[in-house]
Parts: sequence; structure tokens; C-alpha cells
Amino acid sequence: MQTCEILVRVFRGELEECRHRGYIAATDSDCRILLQCGDPDYVTYARSCAKPLQAISVVEAVNNPKLSDEEVAVICSSHNGEERHLAQVGSILSKIGGTTGQLMCGPHPPTHKETANKLQAQGIEPTSLHNNCSGKHAGMLALAAALGVPAQNYHLHEHPVQQRMLETVAQMAGIAGERIILSVDGCGVPVFGLPLARLASAYALLGTPDERFPAERADACRRIVAALRSHPFLLAGTDRFDSALIEATGGRIIGKMGAEGVFALTIPGERFGLALKIEDGALRALYPAVVEALRQAGALSQEELTRLQRYHRPAVRNWRNEIVGSIEPDFTLHRPDGSPA
Repeated sequence: MQTCEILVRVFRGELEECRHRGYIAATDSDCRILLQCGDPDYVTYARSCAKPLQAISVVEAVNNPKLSDEEVAVICSSHNGEERHLAQVGSILSKIGGTTGQLMCGPHPPTHKETANKLQAQGIEPTSLHNNCSGKHAGMLALAAALGVPAQNYHLHEHPVQQRMLETVAQMAGIAGERIILSVDGCGVPVFGLPLARLASAYALLGTPDERFPAERADACRRIVAALRSHPFLLAGTDRFDSALIEATGGRIIGKMGAEGVFALTIPGERFGLALKIEDGALRALYPAVVEALRQAGALSQEELTRLQRYHRPAVRNWRNEIVGSIEPDFTLHRPDGSPA
């Protein structure tokens, strides 16, 4: 199909200045389309939306030393690089006898501006620990240790760690591993290209694991959901939508962003998953579209919607911090028969 719909419009004053198009797929855990806008089978890289799915491999395998819920949460994260995030990544490394130097994600300044400014003022150079993907990489090192394989080159596609994670993602998405398009993510590990509907159904299964998987898989899924519900800050951080969504809904909805305008979420216990892609990758359009999709799906109460208002219809401001426009979601979710949600 490859049909692409306008999802978000940007206004400056009364004039529409910009449009962002994209695709939305909501499915059950059997990949039956529940709601859609645009082509639900549009293929895109999951980017960091894959992290909670990749974390399943880690939680299934790593029993000694046992990971805390906080550590499980940070393994799923694209974190801000704040102190609480670094502490949990450091804790994982300490438990497995690993070092920051083993993290192959590369350094970048903390995403959290105040933390980045503090480092700069102190003359401290960021390390790989500050990388937003350091939790995932620490989890990969922990998985290598659990599998009894060398940690060296754990980031490469052919390494047993990456093969195990590819297998897990494919099983969760219900497709053969060879059908997943592989490339290299920003942090140097494999990234998974698959249809949005398959990403949505993988999230539906994450939130509501069923009898198709052994007990260890179901337990791992439940552990990840429980960890993110208990520690939403560790998934992202201060002023971040991923954390705010969990907090605003009391853990009823769990979602994860990915670079280039991708988002996936689950409503645990309801066999519901949703995946969304902004075609041009614009972050400013992503969260308004996600909140509006949840609203149309009847998944948010009025109180929850109010709590998420600043993400739903954010203001456009000038350099004087004056409101000069707005970012407005504008689309209609349809059922497969064409009727509106």
C-alpha cells in the first residue's frame, strides 16, 4: 500500500506552516489490525523501540548476578544521562565485572541539558556511560557473560549476543529472522527493520504474554513491564515523554520512542499494541501523534489526557519565549473496514 497520511500540522499564527505525514498501526498480539492510519505494513527500522524487546533476552538469561528492577528498566532505556541513570548502568557493570571501556556505544554528552552543562563547567569529557544507549549495552555485556561467550565484539551482528536478540525480536514479532532487515544503529549494534504492524504486535505480546511462549519468556515480559511501571524515570528521564506517559497513566500504558520518529507502546493485559512512524523523522510531531492516537483509541481518560496536554498540543514559541503558534495532530484512525475508531 505505502499510503502515507498527514498526522500533524504546525501553525504559526493562523497560517499552516508545515505538515508531517506518517503511518500508524494498532494490533492485537496475533497481528490482527485493530486501527490504522496509512499503511500498517509500512517497513521501518524500530530503532530504540526495540530495546524492551531486546531486554527480554537479557532477563531470560541473566540469573546470577540477579538484576534489580532498576537495572532492568535502564537496560530498556534511551536515558538522559542523569546521575540516577549512570548509577544503574554502573551497577550492572559492577555486578558482571565489566568496565565503561567495554561499552561499544561511543560517548556523547548527556541528553539532559543541565547535566551536560554541569559536566562542561567541570571540564569533564563525556564517556560511553553517558550515551543514551549505555543501559542496553551493559545488558548486552551481561548477556555475553550469562551465555559464557567472550564480550569482545559483542556489538557485531555475528556475535552470539546479537544473534540471540535477533531471534527474540523475530519471535516476538512473529516473523522469520531472515525477513528482518538489518543495519547498524547509532550506537553501533544491529537495528531491526520490520512492518509497523509486526512491531505493534510484538509490543502487544510484551504487555500480554500468552501460552505460545515458554514460562521463562512470559516471566521476562512481565518482569520488564513491572520494572518500567515501578521506575519510569529510568526509561528516559526529566521532561521526557516516555517517562511521562507511564507516570500519567499510572503504569497502565508503557511506550518507548525510537530515533527518526518511531514509537511503540503496549497496554498490558489488553493484548493491544500500537506502532507509529513519522515519515520525515521529526520528533516534534511524534508525541502529539502518539497522544492523539491513544485518545482516538479510547485509551486515555480525560485526566490522563490533561496530564499529557503539553505533549498533545505543544506551543510553538519564539526566542522571547512567546507563544506564536501550535503543533496540532490532525488525522482519523480507521478500522480495517474503513469505519472511524
